[in-house]
Amino acid sequence: MSSCYRADIHTYRKGIMEELFREYDFILALMAVGIVVRLLCPLLRDKWTDKPVVSVDASLRSAVPIIGGHHGANDLALYLHRQLGIYPAITTATDSSGRPNLEGIASAFGAEIINREASRHINASFLHQDVPVLRLKGPRIVIVDEDVAVLKSGGLIAGLGARRGATADEILSAIRSATAEAGREVSEVRVIATSRIKTDDPEISRAAAELGASVVYLPDDALNAQRPVTPSRASMLGLSGVAEPAVLALAQRMILPKRVYGRVTVALGE
Repeated sequence: MSSCYRADIHTYRKGIMEELFREYDFILALMAVGIVVRLLCPLLRDKWTDKPVVSVDASLRSAVPIIGGHHGANDLALYLHRQLGIYPAITTATDSSGRPNLEGIASAFGAEIINREASRHINASFLHQDVPVLRLKGPRIVIVDEDVAVLKSGGLIAGLGARRGATADEILSAIRSATAEAGREVSEVRVIATSRIKTDDPEISRAAAELGASVVYLPDDALNAQRPVTPSRASMLGLSGVAEPAVLALAQRMILPKRVYGRVTVALGE
């Protein structure tokens, strides 16, 4: 949650929920779930436009996302947990299982979901498997089935190669150096993209969390389908590369070919 949000306090009165729905981005209701549900029911339209609502009990023990779990309510519950120790009673299947979700990936890319109806299929699939994230470069015509989500994205993608033992601090320093070299801000990095062989590397996850970015782990075939501009030692692993191919697989264009910073290699795209 960002500290730039304005927080106002309102006492309960008739019609208050309708007013809050119109005016605010998030609603934190200090009242029982049952009361909140009855107040919300007449106002609900769809998951994409309804405001995220979290209910907290009077003893401040539990924060329950009522609606908008993937649109900020779960994040708000987790924020309350970090700040106040309130238990985040998250019930959305992907989040409670520690799995990714389409809305979170779209947010990480700064992207708009064009065909929102695909979210049900994608999120159900995430419960059982890793769903690949691919970019198709045009000009071309694409016809997709209902279980394929189409995103229109923005923000920077940092392609990352890290030697074994590289720390989160080294990764962060390398990304900061790369963005500075490209004349961009590190805050613009929305995604760290790397090889699937790095899935169990906690240092990459820590670096991403520090940046407020997500990590996309790409399979070998997605990396090898790209044509990097710089030779790579990853050829010893049967890969055409990592940093540059990861950028080429997800970004519209590369803005900084790979740079080596100690044990970390970074390329940038958007």
